[in-house]
Amino acid sequence: MAESLEDYALSKKEPKKGTLKKIGVVGCGSMGQEIARVISQHGIEVQFIDMTPERVEEVFVEISKDLDEVIGKWGLTKSDKRAILSRINGSTDYNDIKDCNLVIETINSKKPGTSIELRKEVFKRVEAVVSRDTVITSNTSTLNITDLASALEYPDRAVGLHFLSPAATVKLVEVVRGLKTSEEAYQFVIRFAKMIDKKVIELVESPGNISTRLIVSLINEACETLMEGVASTTCIDETMKQGFGLQFGPLEMADRIGLDKVIKWMDNLYSEFGEFKFKPNPILKRLYRAGHTGRKSGMGFYKYKDGKVIGETITYPEIQG
Repeated sequence: MAESLEDYALSKKEPKKGTLKKIGVVGCGSMGQEIARVISQHGIEVQFIDMTPERVEEVFVEISKDLDEVIGKWGLTKSDKRAILSRINGSTDYNDIKDCNLVIETINSKKPGTSIELRKEVFKRVEAVVSRDTVITSNTSTLNITDLASALEYPDRAVGLHFLSPAATVKLVEVVRGLKTSEEAYQFVIRFAKMIDKKVIELVESPGNISTRLIVSLINEACETLMEGVASTTCIDETMKQGFGLQFGPLEMADRIGLDKVIKWMDNLYSEFGEFKFKPNPILKRLYRAGHTGRKSGMGFYKYKDGKVIGETITYPEIQG
């Protein structure tokens, strides 16, 4: 028999009133928007929280534009778009997530260094308004969920829930158990992830999980190969795509993620492990300092026009010289 939304209550002894009908998302940058879209597409209401009313309006414009691009590729219809947007609400008031069954923290701080204190503050603000049964999750990949949970009165409700970008098409999520995570909360998040058609990778916490820890190592080694003048940006990426079946080469992937985010991930992992493989390569820092953060800025390892590659930023002779 098919599972109902009521089956996803944390406690079978004391069933929750109502159904799992509303998910909170705190921080609606590019990843937050992708997550909100995925959840809404599966028929669940989303309430996102962002900093200002102006930013809330911008989020709807950005989501609408992204949906139009999907429609243009025959991935959705206009009626699908209307339905998705109708289930997404935005606000600056944390009280609007008080009736959410699960809240996902997806903030994206542009300040250098770790964002752990900022994320802890978000956790505290969320817990202040939600019910005891609400599960609080973070999309962070390089910080430990146990550290974030230390800000909570009930740390057993904290779970790591890491979506890979683009969340709309990547079918995998990492669900991370902290030291104090309860079995009920953990299983609740796993069931929720399956509800939105994601394959769950179950993890015990470790900075970088699987995905980030491995991808930044690959990106860093690709940068080292480029810096040594072994091959061009395109050749390095084509080798990994054609030779190993990757969807994107490591340098192209870095551009898609954003070099600023890649460097932050590496800094967090280097601080945690102290291993040189996580220390950002000089080429990454050089591009970042020039304001070349990848596709979003129009230039990273590649040059872009209208989102399409039109050339390489660092040419092979330049590296050799």
